[in-house]
Amino acid sequence: MTWWCTGIRWKDGRPAIGWYGDGRGERVSELVYGQRIAFAARGERHCLGVRRAGKRTPCPTADTVPGRAGNAQCPACARLDRSFSVAADTNAADPRTYRVYLAWFGPGMVKVGITAEERGSARLLEQGAVAWAWLGRGPLMATRRTEELLRAALGVPDRIAYARKRAVRAHLPAAPDRAGEVAELHARAAALGGWPESLERLECEVADHAVAFALDALPGLHGPARVLTGMVSGGAVVGRLAGAAGPDLHLADGLVVDTRLLAGWELTAPGDGAETSVPTAPIPSAAAAPAEQDGLF
Repeated sequence: MTWWCTGIRWKDGRPAIGWYGDGRGERVSELVYGQRIAFAARGERHCLGVRRAGKRTPCPTADTVPGRAGNAQCPACARLDRSFSVAADTNAADPRTYRVYLAWFGPGMVKVGITAEERGSARLLEQGAVAWAWLGRGPLMATRRTEELLRAALGVPDRIAYARKRAVRAHLPAAPDRAGEVAELHARAAALGGWPESLERLECEVADHAVAFALDALPGLHGPARVLTGMVSGGAVVGRLAGAAGPDLHLADGLVVDTRLLAGWELTAPGDGAETSVPTAPIPSAAAAPAEQDGLF
């Protein structure tokens, strides 16, 4: 029985690696900071199909996916996935309650977004938000209109590239400074007119993910900072897990493993004495990274 990696999952505020076995559902392997991790890719990278309402439907053609692609889906499954996507505005009839949030990733890196209330802070963990606060709650379309209003009025985007997030993650200001920037924007948002009447405004309560991400360990990592650019069959990753944020695993030798690139691979234990042997690239500075395109690099 083959288990395909589905990337990182944030379970109860802690990182885990997800797995999918056709006919056997899904499971997770929880990660512990400080533990040694070692795995190698085998075979080809496969499309993971479509996941909806907690259930995954296999790719009908069992298609393969390029090793450098950020999404482990073939074009057909990706189109079907987006047909149920709130983010793509293709599921406007969703009856659930949603929340609007401010998410802070670094100095000057703040975005506004929405997430289903039932998911709690999972979306913020998945994006790698270091500090964040709720702005309001209500029906889907009311939160979507509020999101657009705040983006325009505050001059903040709805996407920030992961490359920019990871470039500053090990050199962040202190928690009070992070909270202050979020609180200042929250106050500006609250003072705006034009909020939908059906949206309930929420008081500012800034939360911080420094402990969940083990941010205190990141400034002391050894070696040149580099990021995985794609898995290859036979390629191995070996190291000690120092921290995690969003889809990224931070290893003690300075390597950042973007787990979106692990999704779709069968991962096995490498041979004795194996060392990291996957393609990597230096992590660019925040200034050199794209500003808003939420891509891999």
